[in-house]
Amino acid sequence: MKFLFDLFPIILFFIAFKFGETNPESATNLLNIIFAFLGNENPIKPEQSAILLATVVVIIATFLQIFWIKFIQKKSVDFMLWLSLFLIVIFGGLTLFFQNDTFIKWKPTLLYFGFAISLVVSKIFNKNPIKLMMQKQLELPEKIWTNLLYLWGFYFVIMGFLNIYIAYEFSTETWVNFKMFGSLICMFVLIIIQSLYISKYIKVKPEQ
Repeated sequence: MKFLFDLFPIILFFIAFKFGETNPESATNLLNIIFAFLGNENPIKPEQSAILLATVVVIIATFLQIFWIKFIQKKSVDFMLWLSLFLIVIFGGLTLFFQNDTFIKWKPTLLYFGFAISLVVSKIFNKNPIKLMMQKQLELPEKIWTNLLYLWGFYFVIMGFLNIYIAYEFSTETWVNFKMFGSLICMFVLIIIQSLYISKYIKVKPEQ
């Protein structure tokens, strides 16, 4: 369930984009209403209606995600989710204002780079977020925890560059499909690589 909850904004982004693609007139009319409410009277570019609608939806979905965690579940919101909200508001806002999908396409890359930088900073201060997340279930040598941190850091850097490559070299539709499905496939590949790597070192902690 948590996995689906984490994907909530991306799933809605994908659905909204596909709706805008197949119903450009409806998407444009809806955007005209939203833009008028926001005081933006610039005419909607029909070729941008799908990505603009998806951008509006993902901004709202991210706000709702944080609202649910903070006020319904009454839990603390992870720093990375706050960072995601900040980036989606800034780059999503620029996308809507200029009606240019370049801005929203850069958001995942900056988020991935943010993840990578946070791991580097954690290492500098002798912290290991990967270990903190997994140490309740697994016992691993300290060197292996460190290598896992490097593995995830490398993954985030690669994903950041891959995202922007696809954004510039392929169509917006291909980029949206990659954002929904390609990134999941890459994540599963990483998890498989990680599992194979740590399998010979694993010591499962007994349940308390």
